[in-house]
Amino acid sequence: MTAQKNKDSLQPPDPSPEDRPSGESVLSARLCALEILDQVLMQRQMLDHVIDNTESFSGLPPRDRAFVRMLVATTLRRMGQIDDLITKAQERPDSLKSLQLKNILRLGACQLFFTEVPDHAAVDTSVNLAERIGMDRQKGFVNALLRGLIRNGKEWIAKQDAPRLNTPEWLLKIWIADYGLREAAEIASANLAEAPLDITVKDNKDSAYWAATLKASVLSTGTLRRMAGGNIRELEGFDQGQWWIQDAAAALPAMLLGPLKDETVIDLCAAPGGKTLQLSAMGANVIALDRSAQRLKKLEENVKRMTLQDRVEVIAADASVWEPAKGNPAPQRILLDAPCSATGTIRRHPDLPHLKTPRDLEGLISVQSRLLAQAGKILGIGGLLIYCSCSLQKDEGERQVEAFLSRNPNFQRVPITPEEIGNYAELIDENGDLRILPYHLAAQGGMDGFYIARLTRIS
Repeated sequence: MTAQKNKDSLQPPDPSPEDRPSGESVLSARLCALEILDQVLMQRQMLDHVIDNTESFSGLPPRDRAFVRMLVATTLRRMGQIDDLITKAQERPDSLKSLQLKNILRLGACQLFFTEVPDHAAVDTSVNLAERIGMDRQKGFVNALLRGLIRNGKEWIAKQDAPRLNTPEWLLKIWIADYGLREAAEIASANLAEAPLDITVKDNKDSAYWAATLKASVLSTGTLRRMAGGNIRELEGFDQGQWWIQDAAAALPAMLLGPLKDETVIDLCAAPGGKTLQLSAMGANVIALDRSAQRLKKLEENVKRMTLQDRVEVIAADASVWEPAKGNPAPQRILLDAPCSATGTIRRHPDLPHLKTPRDLEGLISVQSRLLAQAGKILGIGGLLIYCSCSLQKDEGERQVEAFLSRNPNFQRVPITPEEIGNYAELIDENGDLRILPYHLAAQGGMDGFYIARLTRIS
Protein backbone atom coordinates (compact mmCIF):
# COMPACT_ATOMS: atom_id res chain seq x y z
CA MET A 1 0.00 0.00 0.00
CA THR A 2 1.31 3.37 -0.93
CA ALA A 3 1.45 6.38 1.32
CA GLN A 4 -1.26 8.99 0.78
CA LYS A 5 0.24 11.93 -1.13
CA ASN A 6 -2.48 14.40 -0.25
CA LYS A 7 -5.84 14.46 1.39
CA ASP A 8 -7.83 16.18 -1.33
CA SER A 9 -8.71 13.16 -3.44
CA LEU A 10 -10.10 11.07 -0.59
CA GLN A 11 -11.59 13.35 2.06
CA PRO A 12 -15.37 13.91 2.10
CA PRO A 13 -16.66 17.27 0.95
CA ASP A 14 -16.68 19.88 3.69
CA PRO A 15 -19.55 22.21 4.40
CA SER A 16 -19.14 25.56 2.69
CA PRO A 17 -18.16 28.45 5.00
CA GLU A 18 -21.77 29.55 5.38
CA ASP A 19 -22.71 26.03 6.54
CA ARG A 20 -20.10 25.89 9.31
CA PRO A 21 -20.97 26.96 12.85
CA SER A 22 -20.21 30.53 13.80
CA GLY A 23 -20.58 32.85 16.78
CA GLU A 24 -22.05 31.37 19.94
CA SER A 25 -22.89 28.08 18.27
CA VAL A 26 -19.24 27.16 17.70
CA LEU A 27 -18.62 25.55 21.08
CA SER A 28 -22.10 23.99 21.24
CA ALA A 29 -21.41 22.20 17.97
CA ARG A 30 -18.05 20.89 19.22
CA LEU A 31 -19.58 19.77 22.52
CA CYS A 32 -22.22 17.87 20.59
CA ALA A 33 -19.57 16.29 18.35
CA LEU A 34 -17.62 15.18 21.42
CA GLU A 35 -20.75 13.72 23.02
CA ILE A 36 -21.52 11.72 19.90
CA LEU A 37 -17.93 10.53 19.42
CA ASP A 38 -17.75 9.48 23.09
CA GLN A 39 -20.90 7.39 22.75
CA VAL A 40 -19.71 5.68 19.57
CA LEU A 41 -16.21 4.84 20.81
CA MET A 42 -16.66 4.51 24.57
CA GLN A 43 -20.15 2.99 24.65
CA ARG A 44 -19.80 1.17 21.31
CA GLN A 45 -23.03 2.48 19.79
CA MET A 46 -23.78 2.87 16.08
CA LEU A 47 -23.26 6.42 14.83
CA ASP A 48 -26.68 6.70 13.16
CA HIS A 49 -28.39 5.50 16.33
CA VAL A 50 -26.46 7.99 18.47
CA ILE A 51 -27.24 10.90 16.16
CA ASP A 52 -30.94 10.00 16.10
CA ASN A 53 -31.09 9.87 19.89
CA THR A 54 -28.87 12.80 20.94
CA GLU A 55 -30.95 15.75 22.13
CA SER A 56 -28.09 18.22 21.85
CA PHE A 57 -27.80 17.32 18.15
CA SER A 58 -31.49 17.71 17.33
CA GLY A 59 -31.47 21.09 19.09
CA LEU A 60 -28.77 22.56 16.83
CA PRO A 61 -29.54 24.72 13.78
CA PRO A 62 -29.42 22.79 10.47
CA ARG A 63 -25.99 24.11 9.40
CA ASP A 64 -24.50 23.18 12.79
CA ARG A 65 -25.99 19.67 12.54
CA ALA A 66 -24.38 19.30 9.10
CA PHE A 67 -21.03 20.38 10.53
CA VAL A 68 -21.26 18.01 13.51
CA ARG A 69 -22.20 15.05 11.33
CA MET A 70 -19.33 15.81 8.93
CA LEU A 71 -16.80 16.29 11.74
CA VAL A 72 -17.65 13.08 13.60
CA ALA A 73 -17.86 11.00 10.43
CA THR A 74 -14.54 12.32 9.14
CA THR A 75 -12.87 11.74 12.51
CA LEU A 76 -14.03 8.12 12.48
CA ARG A 77 -13.08 7.66 8.82
CA ARG A 78 -9.55 8.99 9.40
CA MET A 79 -9.04 7.87 12.99
CA GLY A 80 -6.11 5.59 12.23
CA GLN A 81 -4.18 8.46 10.69
CA ILE A 82 -5.29 10.87 13.41
CA ASP A 83 -4.18 8.55 16.22
CA ASP A 84 -0.84 8.06 14.49
CA LEU A 85 -0.37 11.85 14.40
CA ILE A 86 -1.34 12.23 18.06
CA THR A 87 1.13 9.52 19.06
CA LYS A 88 3.95 11.19 17.12
CA ALA A 89 3.19 14.56 18.71
CA GLN A 90 3.40 13.31 22.31
CA GLU A 91 6.61 13.45 24.29
CA ARG A 92 5.47 10.35 26.16
CA PRO A 93 3.13 8.36 23.87
CA ASP A 94 1.83 6.21 26.73
CA SER A 95 0.85 9.15 28.93
CA LEU A 96 -2.58 9.82 27.38
CA LYS A 97 -4.91 7.80 29.59
CA SER A 98 -8.23 9.66 29.29
CA LEU A 99 -10.31 8.49 26.33
CA GLN A 100 -12.42 11.63 26.44
CA LEU A 101 -9.32 13.81 26.29
CA LYS A 102 -8.09 11.74 23.36
CA ASN A 103 -11.42 12.32 21.60
CA ILE A 104 -10.97 16.08 22.04
CA LEU A 105 -7.57 15.78 20.40
CA ARG A 106 -9.01 13.61 17.63
CA LEU A 107 -11.65 16.21 16.81
CA GLY A 108 -9.04 18.94 16.89
CA ALA A 109 -6.61 17.07 14.65
CA CYS A 110 -9.40 16.18 12.24
CA GLN A 111 -10.26 19.85 11.86
CA LEU A 112 -6.61 20.75 11.27
CA PHE A 113 -5.98 18.29 8.45
CA PHE A 114 -9.24 16.94 7.04
CA THR A 115 -11.60 19.94 7.04
CA GLU A 116 -11.41 23.56 5.99
CA VAL A 117 -11.61 24.89 9.56
CA PRO A 118 -8.82 27.47 10.13
CA ASP A 119 -5.95 26.24 12.31
CA HIS A 120 -6.48 28.84 15.04
CA ALA A 121 -10.18 27.96 15.30
CA ALA A 122 -9.43 24.23 15.54
CA VAL A 123 -6.94 24.82 18.38
CA ASP A 124 -8.95 27.42 20.29
CA THR A 125 -12.20 25.46 20.23
CA SER A 126 -10.40 22.28 21.35
CA VAL A 127 -8.85 24.13 24.30
CA ASN A 128 -12.23 25.62 25.19
CA LEU A 129 -13.82 22.20 24.87
CA ALA A 130 -11.41 20.76 27.43
CA GLU A 131 -12.22 23.61 29.79
CA ARG A 132 -15.97 23.22 29.34
CA ILE A 133 -15.95 19.54 30.35
CA GLY A 134 -13.84 20.19 33.46
CA MET A 135 -10.36 19.43 32.12
CA ASP A 136 -8.86 22.85 32.93
CA ARG A 137 -5.53 21.31 33.86
CA GLN A 138 -5.27 19.72 30.42
CA LYS A 139 -5.80 22.93 28.42
CA GLY A 140 -2.06 23.55 28.05
CA PHE A 141 -1.50 19.98 26.90
CA VAL A 142 -4.23 20.24 24.26
CA ASN A 143 -2.89 23.57 23.04
CA ALA A 144 0.72 22.38 22.86
CA LEU A 145 -0.05 19.09 21.11
CA LEU A 146 -2.27 20.64 18.44
CA ARG A 147 0.20 23.45 17.78
CA GLY A 148 2.89 20.82 17.42
CA LEU A 149 0.71 19.11 14.82
CA ILE A 150 0.39 22.39 12.91
CA ARG A 151 4.18 22.51 12.66
CA ASN A 152 4.82 18.87 11.74
CA GLY A 153 1.55 17.23 10.76
CA LYS A 154 1.60 17.77 7.01
CA GLU A 155 5.05 16.25 6.74
CA TRP A 156 3.94 13.22 8.79
CA ILE A 157 0.76 12.78 6.74
CA ALA A 158 2.75 12.72 3.51
CA LYS A 159 4.55 9.60 4.81
CA GLN A 160 1.45 7.82 6.11
CA ASP A 161 -0.08 4.73 4.51
CA ALA A 162 -3.65 6.00 4.90
CA PRO A 163 -5.56 2.88 3.73
CA ARG A 164 -3.59 0.64 6.12
CA LEU A 165 -3.79 2.98 9.10
CA ASN A 166 -7.53 3.50 8.75
CA THR A 167 -8.40 -0.20 8.45
CA PRO A 168 -8.35 -2.60 11.45
CA GLU A 169 -5.49 -5.05 11.04
CA TRP A 170 -7.69 -8.14 11.46
CA LEU A 171 -10.05 -6.96 8.72
CA LEU A 172 -7.26 -6.00 6.34
CA LYS A 173 -5.74 -9.48 6.74
CA ILE A 174 -9.03 -11.08 5.68
CA TRP A 175 -9.31 -8.86 2.62
CA ILE A 176 -5.71 -9.64 1.63
CA ALA A 177 -6.40 -13.38 1.98
CA ASP A 178 -9.64 -13.07 -0.03
CA TYR A 179 -8.53 -10.68 -2.78
CA GLY A 180 -4.76 -10.24 -2.66
CA LEU A 181 -2.74 -7.26 -1.48
CA ARG A 182 -3.46 -4.96 -4.41
CA GLU A 183 -7.24 -5.33 -4.33
CA ALA A 184 -7.30 -5.12 -0.54
CA ALA A 185 -5.44 -1.83 -0.78
CA GLU A 186 -7.93 -0.53 -3.36
CA ILE A 187 -10.84 -1.50 -1.08
CA ALA A 188 -9.28 0.21 1.92
CA SER A 189 -8.53 3.31 -0.14
CA ALA A 190 -12.06 3.49 -1.56
CA ASN A 191 -13.47 3.35 1.97
CA LEU A 192 -11.87 6.72 2.71
CA ALA A 193 -14.24 8.47 0.32
CA GLU A 194 -17.73 9.49 1.38
CA ALA A 195 -20.46 7.76 -0.61
CA PRO A 196 -22.84 9.73 -2.86
CA LEU A 197 -26.59 9.80 -2.25
CA ASP A 198 -28.29 7.05 -4.28
CA ILE A 199 -32.03 7.13 -4.93
CA THR A 200 -34.57 4.58 -6.16
CA VAL A 201 -37.64 6.11 -7.78
CA LYS A 202 -41.02 4.54 -7.08
CA ASP A 203 -42.10 4.69 -10.73
CA ASN A 204 -39.34 4.25 -13.30
CA LYS A 205 -41.33 6.30 -15.80
CA ASP A 206 -40.63 9.34 -13.61
CA SER A 207 -36.84 8.85 -13.43
CA ALA A 208 -35.98 11.65 -15.85
CA TYR A 209 -38.19 14.11 -13.97
CA TRP A 210 -36.71 13.27 -10.59
CA ALA A 211 -33.16 13.25 -11.94
CA ALA A 212 -33.66 16.82 -13.13
CA THR A 213 -35.50 17.91 -9.99
CA LEU A 214 -32.95 16.41 -7.60
CA LYS A 215 -29.93 17.38 -9.71
CA ALA A 216 -28.95 13.73 -10.04
CA SER A 217 -27.44 11.60 -12.78
CA VAL A 218 -28.98 8.28 -13.85
CA LEU A 219 -26.82 5.14 -13.70
CA SER A 220 -27.39 2.47 -16.32
CA THR A 221 -29.03 0.30 -13.64
CA GLY A 222 -31.71 2.97 -13.14
CA THR A 223 -30.44 4.31 -9.81
CA LEU A 224 -30.38 8.10 -9.46
CA ARG A 225 -27.11 9.41 -8.05
CA ARG A 226 -26.87 12.79 -6.34
CA MET A 227 -23.25 13.73 -5.66
CA ALA A 228 -24.20 16.81 -3.62
CA GLY A 229 -25.87 14.78 -0.87
CA GLY A 230 -28.08 16.90 1.37
CA ASN A 231 -30.80 16.46 3.98
CA ILE A 232 -33.17 14.02 2.29
CA ARG A 233 -36.23 15.27 4.19
CA GLU A 234 -35.75 18.70 2.67
CA LEU A 235 -35.65 17.36 -0.90
CA GLU A 236 -38.77 17.44 -3.06
CA GLY A 237 -40.62 14.16 -3.34
CA PHE A 238 -39.39 12.44 -0.18
CA ASP A 239 -42.35 13.18 2.08
CA GLN A 240 -44.69 12.52 -0.84
CA GLY A 241 -43.31 8.98 -1.21
CA GLN A 242 -41.91 9.37 -4.72
CA TRP A 243 -38.49 7.88 -3.98
CA TRP A 244 -36.29 6.45 -1.25
CA ILE A 245 -32.58 6.17 -0.44
CA GLN A 246 -30.92 2.94 -1.60
CA ASP A 247 -27.36 2.35 -2.74
CA ALA A 248 -26.98 1.32 -6.37
CA ALA A 249 -25.58 -2.07 -5.34
CA ALA A 250 -28.41 -2.72 -2.87
CA ALA A 251 -30.95 -2.05 -5.65
CA LEU A 252 -29.66 -4.94 -7.80
CA PRO A 253 -30.93 -8.06 -5.93
CA ALA A 254 -34.63 -7.30 -6.50
CA MET A 255 -33.94 -6.77 -10.21
CA LEU A 256 -32.65 -10.34 -10.53
CA LEU A 257 -35.93 -12.09 -9.68
CA GLY A 258 -37.41 -11.53 -13.14
CA PRO A 259 -40.81 -9.99 -13.98
CA LEU A 260 -42.71 -9.55 -10.72
CA LYS A 261 -46.17 -8.31 -11.70
CA ASP A 262 -48.53 -9.92 -9.15
CA GLU A 263 -45.88 -12.48 -8.15
CA THR A 264 -45.51 -13.30 -4.45
CA VAL A 265 -42.02 -12.65 -3.06
CA ILE A 266 -40.80 -13.58 0.40
CA ASP A 267 -38.41 -10.88 1.64
CA LEU A 268 -36.52 -12.49 4.51
CA CYS A 269 -34.75 -10.18 7.00
CA ALA A 270 -36.64 -7.32 5.33
CA ALA A 271 -36.17 -4.37 7.71
CA PRO A 272 -35.63 -1.46 7.26
CA GLY A 273 -37.40 -2.14 3.99
CA GLY A 274 -35.57 -0.78 0.95
CA LYS A 275 -35.93 -4.03 -0.98
CA THR A 276 -39.53 -4.50 0.16
CA LEU A 277 -40.35 -1.08 -1.27
CA GLN A 278 -38.56 -1.92 -4.50
CA LEU A 279 -40.25 -5.31 -4.93
CA SER A 280 -43.73 -3.95 -4.25
CA ALA A 281 -43.14 -0.95 -6.55
CA MET A 282 -42.24 -3.49 -9.26
CA GLY A 283 -45.68 -5.05 -8.85
CA ALA A 284 -44.93 -7.93 -6.48
CA ASN A 285 -47.00 -8.94 -3.48
CA VAL A 286 -44.41 -9.03 -0.71
CA ILE A 287 -44.35 -10.96 2.53
CA ALA A 288 -41.80 -9.01 4.59
CA LEU A 289 -40.29 -10.89 7.51
CA ASP A 290 -37.98 -9.72 10.24
CA ARG A 291 -37.40 -10.90 13.76
CA SER A 292 -37.21 -7.32 15.09
CA ALA A 293 -40.66 -5.84 15.68
CA GLN A 294 -39.03 -2.47 16.31
CA ARG A 295 -37.26 -2.49 12.94
CA LEU A 296 -40.49 -3.58 11.26
CA LYS A 297 -42.18 -0.43 12.56
CA LYS A 298 -39.73 1.58 10.47
CA LEU A 299 -40.45 -0.65 7.49
CA GLU A 300 -44.20 -0.12 7.89
CA GLU A 301 -43.69 3.65 8.10
CA ASN A 302 -41.73 3.58 4.85
CA VAL A 303 -44.30 1.38 3.12
CA LYS A 304 -47.09 3.72 4.22
CA ARG A 305 -45.17 6.79 3.01
CA MET A 306 -44.80 5.14 -0.38
CA THR A 307 -48.53 4.12 -0.38
CA LEU A 308 -47.56 0.51 -1.09
CA GLN A 309 -49.25 -1.06 1.94
CA ASP A 310 -51.78 -2.95 -0.21
CA ARG A 311 -48.94 -5.03 -1.63
CA VAL A 312 -47.02 -5.72 1.60
CA GLU A 313 -47.76 -8.15 4.42
CA VAL A 314 -45.51 -7.65 7.43
CA ILE A 315 -44.67 -10.59 9.71
CA ALA A 316 -42.50 -10.48 12.84
CA ALA A 317 -40.79 -13.88 12.85
CA ASP A 318 -37.43 -15.62 12.94
CA ALA A 319 -36.67 -16.35 9.30
CA SER A 320 -34.40 -19.27 10.25
CA VAL A 321 -37.47 -21.31 11.30
CA TRP A 322 -40.42 -19.58 9.57
CA GLU A 323 -42.50 -21.54 7.08
CA PRO A 324 -45.55 -20.57 5.01
CA ALA A 325 -48.91 -21.51 6.51
CA LYS A 326 -50.05 -25.04 5.75
CA GLY A 327 -52.06 -25.20 2.57
CA ASN A 328 -50.24 -22.28 0.96
CA PRO A 329 -48.20 -23.01 -2.16
CA ALA A 330 -44.43 -23.18 -1.80
CA PRO A 331 -42.79 -19.79 -2.52
CA GLN A 332 -41.38 -19.33 -6.03
CA ARG A 333 -39.45 -16.12 -5.24
CA ILE A 334 -37.35 -15.59 -2.11
CA LEU A 335 -34.94 -12.75 -1.40
CA LEU A 336 -32.56 -13.30 1.50
CA ASP A 337 -30.57 -10.17 2.33
CA ALA A 338 -28.70 -11.81 5.17
CA PRO A 339 -27.59 -10.02 8.34
CA CYS A 340 -23.86 -9.49 7.95
CA SER A 341 -20.84 -7.50 9.09
CA ALA A 342 -21.83 -4.75 6.60
CA THR A 343 -18.19 -4.01 5.79
CA GLY A 344 -19.21 -3.14 2.24
CA THR A 345 -20.92 -0.02 3.63
CA ILE A 346 -17.95 1.49 5.46
CA ARG A 347 -18.03 4.52 3.15
CA ARG A 348 -21.50 5.28 4.51
CA HIS A 349 -20.85 4.03 8.04
CA PRO A 350 -17.29 4.95 9.10
CA ASP A 351 -18.03 3.82 12.65
CA LEU A 352 -18.22 0.16 11.58
CA PRO A 353 -14.46 -0.58 11.65
CA HIS A 354 -14.36 0.64 15.25
CA LEU A 355 -17.34 -1.44 16.41
CA LYS A 356 -16.97 -4.81 14.66
CA THR A 357 -14.75 -7.64 15.93
CA PRO A 358 -13.68 -11.04 14.56
CA ARG A 359 -16.06 -12.65 17.05
CA ASP A 360 -18.98 -10.75 15.51
CA LEU A 361 -18.04 -12.21 12.14
CA GLU A 362 -18.07 -15.77 13.45
CA GLY A 363 -21.56 -15.40 14.87
CA LEU A 364 -22.95 -13.85 11.70
CA ILE A 365 -21.58 -16.65 9.50
CA SER A 366 -23.50 -19.19 11.58
CA VAL A 367 -26.73 -17.15 11.34
CA GLN A 368 -26.36 -16.78 7.57
CA SER A 369 -25.92 -20.52 7.14
CA ARG A 370 -29.12 -21.28 9.08
CA LEU A 371 -31.11 -18.66 7.16
CA LEU A 372 -29.90 -19.93 3.80
CA ALA A 373 -30.74 -23.51 4.75
CA GLN A 374 -34.29 -22.56 5.73
CA ALA A 375 -34.82 -20.49 2.59
CA GLY A 376 -33.75 -23.49 0.51
CA LYS A 377 -36.09 -25.74 2.48
CA ILE A 378 -39.23 -23.69 1.80
CA LEU A 379 -38.51 -22.68 -1.83
CA GLY A 380 -40.68 -24.45 -4.40
CA ILE A 381 -39.25 -26.52 -7.24
CA GLY A 382 -38.32 -24.24 -10.13
CA GLY A 383 -38.28 -21.22 -7.84
CA LEU A 384 -35.59 -18.56 -7.55
CA LEU A 385 -33.63 -17.70 -4.41
CA ILE A 386 -31.50 -14.56 -4.23
CA TYR A 387 -28.86 -14.65 -1.49
CA CYS A 388 -27.02 -11.40 -0.84
CA SER A 389 -24.99 -9.60 1.79
CA CYS A 390 -23.30 -6.21 2.02
CA SER A 391 -20.13 -7.78 3.41
CA LEU A 392 -16.77 -7.81 1.66
CA GLN A 393 -15.63 -11.05 3.31
CA LYS A 394 -16.02 -14.15 1.17
CA ASP A 395 -16.95 -16.20 4.25
CA GLU A 396 -20.22 -14.25 4.24
CA GLY A 397 -20.71 -14.50 0.49
CA GLU A 398 -19.04 -16.87 -1.95
CA ARG A 399 -18.16 -19.52 0.65
CA GLN A 400 -21.66 -19.47 2.14
CA VAL A 401 -23.17 -20.25 -1.24
CA GLU A 402 -20.56 -22.90 -2.07
CA ALA A 403 -21.23 -24.63 1.26
CA PHE A 404 -25.00 -24.47 0.66
CA LEU A 405 -24.69 -25.95 -2.84
CA SER A 406 -22.44 -28.75 -1.58
CA ARG A 407 -25.10 -29.69 0.98
CA ASN A 408 -28.02 -29.26 -1.42
CA PRO A 409 -27.38 -30.93 -4.80
CA ASN A 410 -31.00 -30.15 -5.75
CA PHE A 411 -29.96 -26.50 -6.15
CA GLN A 412 -27.86 -24.83 -8.82
CA ARG A 413 -26.81 -21.33 -9.82
CA VAL A 414 -28.65 -19.22 -12.37
CA PRO A 415 -25.79 -17.04 -13.65
CA ILE A 416 -26.37 -13.29 -13.73
CA THR A 417 -25.88 -11.58 -17.08
CA PRO A 418 -24.48 -8.10 -17.81
CA GLU A 419 -27.75 -7.03 -19.46
CA GLU A 420 -29.57 -7.48 -16.13
CA ILE A 421 -27.28 -5.09 -14.27
CA GLY A 422 -26.78 -2.16 -16.59
CA ASN A 423 -24.05 -3.91 -18.62
CA TYR A 424 -21.53 -3.67 -15.78
CA ALA A 425 -19.86 -6.95 -16.78
CA GLU A 426 -16.90 -6.31 -14.48
CA LEU A 427 -19.14 -6.94 -11.47
CA ILE A 428 -19.82 -10.56 -12.45
CA ASP A 429 -17.41 -13.27 -11.27
CA GLU A 430 -16.47 -16.54 -12.95
CA ASN A 431 -19.48 -18.33 -11.38
CA GLY A 432 -22.03 -15.83 -12.60
CA ASP A 433 -22.42 -14.24 -9.16
CA LEU A 434 -22.04 -10.54 -8.43
CA ARG A 435 -19.05 -9.44 -6.37
CA ILE A 436 -19.17 -5.67 -6.06
CA LEU A 437 -16.29 -3.83 -4.40
CA PRO A 438 -16.27 -0.20 -3.19
CA TYR A 439 -13.91 0.94 -5.93
CA HIS A 440 -16.13 -0.36 -8.73
CA LEU A 441 -17.61 2.50 -10.76
CA ALA A 442 -15.04 4.77 -9.11
CA ALA A 443 -15.35 7.42 -11.83
CA GLN A 444 -19.06 7.66 -11.06
CA GLY A 445 -18.69 7.72 -7.27
CA GLY A 446 -18.19 4.05 -6.38
CA MET A 447 -20.63 1.50 -4.94
CA ASP A 448 -21.27 -0.28 -1.68
CA GLY A 449 -19.52 -3.62 -1.41
CA PHE A 450 -22.02 -6.40 -2.12
CA TYR A 451 -22.29 -10.10 -2.94
CA ILE A 452 -25.29 -11.54 -4.81
CA ALA A 453 -25.96 -15.11 -5.94
CA ARG A 454 -29.07 -16.37 -7.78
CA LEU A 455 -30.03 -19.98 -7.17
CA THR A 456 -32.85 -22.27 -8.34
CA ARG A 457 -34.29 -25.45 -6.95
CA ILE A 458 -34.27 -28.16 -9.62
CA SER A 459 -35.88 -31.01 -7.66
